[in-house]
Amino acid sequence: MTTRRVFLGASAALLATACATTPSMQEFPPIVFVHGNGDSASIWQTTIWRFESNGWPRERLHAIDVPYPLARSDDSRAEPGRTSTTEHMAYLRSEVQKVLARTGAKQVVLIGNSRGGNAIRNYIYNGGGAPFVSHAILGGTPNHGVQAVPGMNEGNEFSGTGPFLRGLNAPKNAAGDEVSGPVKWMTIRSDNNDKFAQPKGTWLGQPNLDTRVTFEGPALKGAHNVVLPRVDHRETSFSPAAFDATYRFITGRAPATADIRPEQRIVLNGKITGLGVDPLNATTGNFSNNLPLPGARLEVFAVDPATGERRGPAVHTKVVGTDGLWGPMQAQPATHYEFVITAPGYATTHVYRSPFPRSSEVIHIRAERIIDADKDAPSIVTMTRPRGYFDPTRDKISFDGQMPSTAVPGAGNASAKIKPALAPRPVMAEFNGERVVGRLWPAQQGHVSLLEMTY
Repeated sequence: MTTRRVFLGASAALLATACATTPSMQEFPPIVFVHGNGDSASIWQTTIWRFESNGWPRERLHAIDVPYPLARSDDSRAEPGRTSTTEHMAYLRSEVQKVLARTGAKQVVLIGNSRGGNAIRNYIYNGGGAPFVSHAILGGTPNHGVQAVPGMNEGNEFSGTGPFLRGLNAPKNAAGDEVSGPVKWMTIRSDNNDKFAQPKGTWLGQPNLDTRVTFEGPALKGAHNVVLPRVDHRETSFSPAAFDATYRFITGRAPATADIRPEQRIVLNGKITGLGVDPLNATTGNFSNNLPLPGARLEVFAVDPATGERRGPAVHTKVVGTDGLWGPMQAQPATHYEFVITAPGYATTHVYRSPFPRSSEVIHIRAERIIDADKDAPSIVTMTRPRGYFDPTRDKISFDGQMPSTAVPGAGNASAKIKPALAPRPVMAEFNGERVVGRLWPAQQGHVSLLEMTY
């Protein structure tokens, strides 16, 4: 097992790279990105931008969108709205075959975060995928479980002593390697800041539990194992440092940049999705799925970056069809936007975002519901960071002028909610220099605000 400890800044040093007029599959093979538990294709937005900024053709970058992205509590028992490891793997296999057919390539690169790595390993070893994969890169995948206590919830796919992971981790050769060729394997893990690779079960809701999992849990014997200091669970895939390590592993050279280079013509698209009712907790109404929400109406407004106030009428309006797609929309560089979703059975959801530096087809937006605990709130505002977590010991964070109460040491929470008194005023979220400003809306009239950080 090889381990490389990497200390990187926000971007790699600029290096000269040569790009052929028509890049070959060898130079830029198709990449299939596999999101984690409860996530969607949109989580790969900035990673795709970084590949594009280094010359990777957009048509060779494909992020899958699992319709039901949550794992079953017991892999052997059907649960409405959740996928088994076999179903997850079958969906990935189907998507890989589509990419191979569309591009004419013989192999793809697979990059997965968290649960996505489980599907990748399952596809390669149990789904016939090995001949179709050149490289497999797993960021923050709990390869040895989030806990490995014998007899504890072993039917779950994240149990280190359960049949699923024991099967994947079975020795592949006399040396006891957990991976084998011809696929080239790399794992990326945090040194000690991944919530799902901890010796104590704090983030599992059991702080006194000895998980029998170490910080090295995501590493695999026989793989190229990279360690990134202080990154959190999601940043093992979505940080600039993770991109740098990934690009080097695929190409054998450093990227020209880990920054995102802006485009002049920006076209956005994505899918509007809703929420199901979690059969394990029917009162929350916050059950993730990636199904389109036909009939939802989207309005997009340019807003003042300092106040969140709208700068004129909607710049884009659409009632989405059965595919859920809300675009295409041509966006203006350096412009902040408010996305407003209205749909029967949902709150009017106001999503505020930073400017878009590049085009993207994975700007997925989810309509929200007001849960029972918030029914009497005057206003409801959520700050969220989909591609990482909050940690006050390393990050500069502010939400409506305060440190979010959910920002606790250990990088385990990615969102925070406040319910301030209703007033016609702006509300600001800031994370390490990125600033998003929105407005308060009346929750009693069915409105919620979401301030979404991109980076």
